[in-house]
Amino acid sequence: MKVFKFGGASIKSANAIKNVAKILNSQDLSNCLLVISAMGKMTNAFEKITDAYFNNDQEKLTESIDFTSNFHLRIINNLFAENHVIHQKITVLFRQLVRFLTQNKSRNYDYLYDQIVSYGELLSTIIVSDYLNEIKIHNNWVDVREIIITDAVFRDATVNWQETEKRIKAKVDFSKLTIVQGFIGGDLNGNTTTLGREGSDFTAGIFAYCLDAESLTIWKDVLGVLNADPREFKEVQLLEHISYEETIEMAFYGASVIHPKTIKPIQNKKIPLIVRSFKNLNSPGTKVSEGVTLEPTIPCFIVKKNQVLVSISSLDFSFIVEENISDIFKLFHKYQLKVNLIQNSAISFSVCVDNNLNHFDLFYNEIKNMYKVSFVKNVDLFTVRYFTENSLEGIYKLGTSLVTQINKNTAQIIIQKK
Repeated sequence: MKVFKFGGASIKSANAIKNVAKILNSQDLSNCLLVISAMGKMTNAFEKITDAYFNNDQEKLTESIDFTSNFHLRIINNLFAENHVIHQKITVLFRQLVRFLTQNKSRNYDYLYDQIVSYGELLSTIIVSDYLNEIKIHNNWVDVREIIITDAVFRDATVNWQETEKRIKAKVDFSKLTIVQGFIGGDLNGNTTTLGREGSDFTAGIFAYCLDAESLTIWKDVLGVLNADPREFKEVQLLEHISYEETIEMAFYGASVIHPKTIKPIQNKKIPLIVRSFKNLNSPGTKVSEGVTLEPTIPCFIVKKNQVLVSISSLDFSFIVEENISDIFKLFHKYQLKVNLIQNSAISFSVCVDNNLNHFDLFYNEIKNMYKVSFVKNVDLFTVRYFTENSLEGIYKLGTSLVTQINKNTAQIIIQKK
């Protein structure tokens, strides 16, 4: 069994979907499973639907639904005949979405998010599945919400591994190519859940683990795993081999090529991960497996944006001790604020946290009555693995350095941009 994962950039248009078909025709598809994300920037588009619905902005809601509908219609009009059944399937899905919006009574934003945004993956996989069947790449479309079973923590669900493995082994037909959705799952009450932003890589890791896959290949718009994000740095270099351990380190610090949760399940069964380019089939990409930590060994740059630097001290200037830190971390967990850097002294405790879910203000309103709290929003956290003095100089030039933390192999710098 081989597992392939195709992200949104690889299926963002009719031509892109045709390119995926070209890639599949070049591969051995016996015992193969595809994990597919929402098309292009459709996750963002469905987030706008969620926001408009939650804020009761009817005009924006109608506009956002029309935008997503027209986007998918343009693609299927370029792939299928007018009378193809795909038109009816897409219409049915959008009717289901509208029916949910009409009948829903919940005001839980995270619940609404998962029920609405998941339509991106349902639409993309149905379109790709029908197109591949049309060109004789026969496949089975499977609703992943029925087989990846999670708890009911919406937007960041935890997988029930025992139930999920049992259902995957029962549902996947090894005799034919199988297509499933990335990013989404379902709880035991029939609600849709999601595995966290960019969770399609994790979905692929789940299937690889449960199916004892011989390999997992993630197809990207870059040559493989690079030593820096080309959108942030001008000069980047391909990493030919990375160990599981080093990949986990890089993912922990926020490397965007591989989802942080993806590596552990495949490491447990020593399943190699290959990151390849869907634009350049001649490039071998990057292999993640046992062996050399990093090849070549060069500085690797990771940037996390939309961070908040928070400094916390006691109201009476007493020491910050283990009990205080425990209470603070319980609040971080409560408001789903991921801690990316910690620095503490006798009377203060500073952390850099993600605010991707926009829960920081709720956290602040609760903690400000217990501690003295100051914060700086919209800072960038730069992490450099295998840093050199020259590699750090360029980062310091980007703005004001608020915190610098250095250990043997890793430097972390919080920058407030100019």
